[in-house]
Amino acid sequence: MPAGDLDKVWKALSDPTRRAILDLLRQGPRPTTAIVEAFPRLTRFGVMKHIDVLRAAGLVNTREEGRQRVNSLNAVPIQQIYERWVSRYEEFWADKLLRLQEDFPEDPPGSRARKRPDEK
Repeated sequence: MPAGDLDKVWKALSDPTRRAILDLLRQGPRPTTAIVEAFPRLTRFGVMKHIDVLRAAGLVNTREEGRQRVNSLNAVPIQQIYERWVSRYEEFWADKLLRLQEDFPEDPPGSRARKRPDEK
């Protein structure tokens, strides 16, 4: 996916309602009516606009079944973001965390080990 297309994905993911729609679709495909019913504080038109943004970003696939439109999650763009942005920095952060662990051992010499409240 070209970088410009990933911009559409980032923009789609920036809205909490759209992320909530994706969370709902993560549980399985849903007709548009079911998505509208899951967001009673929004109008049908508002929910459909959110679905349109998600569809334009490639995050939602829609198929027609009779008179209904069934929407399903397409996680491929999220995987592409992960590969492009998150995975490239995993090694960097893992290295930083390991250094912190080396710099600040759990029980430094000469100190009394403190138990966590859940330990006996």
